[in-house]
Amino acid sequence: MQPLLECRNVTYSYHTPDGETHALSDVSFSVNDGEFAVIVGPSGCGKSTLLSLICNLIRPESGSVLLNGRPVGQHADFHIGYMPQKDQLFEWRNIYGNITLGLEIQRKLTEENMAFARELMEEYGLWEFRHVKPSQLSGGMRQRAALIRTLVLRPSLLLLDEPFSALDYQTRLNVADDIYHIIKKEHKTAVLVTHDLAEAVSMADKVLVLSSRPARILVQMPITFDVAGRTPLTVRNEPQFQDYFNQIWKELNAYDGKSK
Repeated sequence: MQPLLECRNVTYSYHTPDGETHALSDVSFSVNDGEFAVIVGPSGCGKSTLLSLICNLIRPESGSVLLNGRPVGQHADFHIGYMPQKDQLFEWRNIYGNITLGLEIQRKLTEENMAFARELMEEYGLWEFRHVKPSQLSGGMRQRAALIRTLVLRPSLLLLDEPFSALDYQTRLNVADDIYHIIKKEHKTAVLVTHDLAEAVSMADKVLVLSSRPARILVQMPITFDVAGRTPLTVRNEPQFQDYFNQIWKELNAYDGKSK
């Protein structure tokens, strides 16, 4: 089966007047349709740089990024949704206006797409809040609105750059559960970047462990739980959860010890 996303031997460096910073070195991995991949690694190792390469904001110095077997940027019908650390909701627009903003910008505010936006808002508990401003919602509901704003554009791939990092711990657990449920129910392919190893294990079908800069992949670890109706909250009580956590922790610390 051809992967939906494939990075082949991707290398990237930042160039400034002060010199060159090697960010990524020979990074290769793939993500299949409907798969939830999570990227973890030390702070500053290049996780967000990798997302920027995937969505074609920057281009690799060598190697390639493929979407359905074709180079990124050569698809007229392949939309990538990007969910950043902050929800980026505009206070001067109500929740409905924020969710449909992308449709307005792309001139796709058709009856069909407006009906789809309403369907998503009703399905995930936001329709009754459509007329309120973002400041009137909790942090968790704001993140839900941000995700629906992305989904309404019908993306083929979702990139999530630490979208829960600004939330308190209890809200973070609940929102991660909520977002996971929505992504799986809508059968979306997703790549999440996080510093939280427990969050990675609880949400991932596969965890990619990166080394320190210049980042390379230390291990690609499949995550499976033999539990019906898996959610990020329920799997935290499974025996394998701590085993996966410890394996990832060991990989990160073993490499850190070698790099010193």
